[in-house]
Amino acid sequence: MRASFVRVGGVPHHVDVTGDGPVCVLSAGLGLAWCEWDPVVALLSPFRTVVRFDRPGLGLSAPAWGAPTLAGEADRIGRVLDALGLGGEAVTVVGHSLAGFHAEAFARFSPGRTAGLVLVDSSAEEGARARTPCGRGLRVRAARVGGAVVGALGIPRVLGPSARRLVGRRAPLPREFRALYGSARVWRAALVEYATYGDVARELAVLRGERGLPAGAPVRVLAAALSSSPADRWTARQRSLADTLGAEFRLLTPAGHLLMRDRPHEVAEAILATG
Repeated sequence: MRASFVRVGGVPHHVDVTGDGPVCVLSAGLGLAWCEWDPVVALLSPFRTVVRFDRPGLGLSAPAWGAPTLAGEADRIGRVLDALGLGGEAVTVVGHSLAGFHAEAFARFSPGRTAGLVLVDSSAEEGARARTPCGRGLRVRAARVGGAVVGALGIPRVLGPSARRLVGRRAPLPREFRALYGSARVWRAALVEYATYGDVARELAVLRGERGLPAGAPVRVLAAALSSSPADRWTARQRSLADTLGAEFRLLTPAGHLLMRDRPHEVAEAILATG
């Protein structure tokens, strides 16, 4: 295992590179850290060079002043790979939850660098309107102020680990990572990602109309559900996402949103099959 930091846009990004073979890059959802992928990495590393990184303010990465945009997050994936000396080959890009937007955008912006795309219980906003969002700057400033206030009150330290545990059905928080989710820095970054979520979804709606996915690159959509009920709205949205992308769809049940911890073997199998 080789863990280090690389500078992207002047911001130190925490990265972890494990294993050997064709490259896959894993990106976790809103507010989450690189360590959420640990169970999957253990299964992938004998066959793949696995790259994980923390977006600014999350995990162990330093915060950034700029707010997230879809193009910026897609570019971040490429620049992290470049900084690691892994920019010379096509990669399998894997996105969980919000990072599914980023992974899909990378595939559309950089088709020559994309060997495959795997979306792991990805965010899906089929109704996002393709328009220029208003009030974005105000929302970002409010998120930063709110993050500063809750940090000053010590709320992240008290509630952070408990809030993280609520995300996954069977995803106990490793003891050594509890401090990550009790960090005011992480809460500020997560609040900014939440405040710009709708903007990023709308940017993706526009991008889908402008750029296609790379020809010949396999796409897989993995969805989590507590039951296989056909009336489940989240499952229906995930199936719709797969149809939109022309992707292979698989429903994993029972499972919570953190599929990489609930069903790591199935996630790893999908990544290995895609690359």
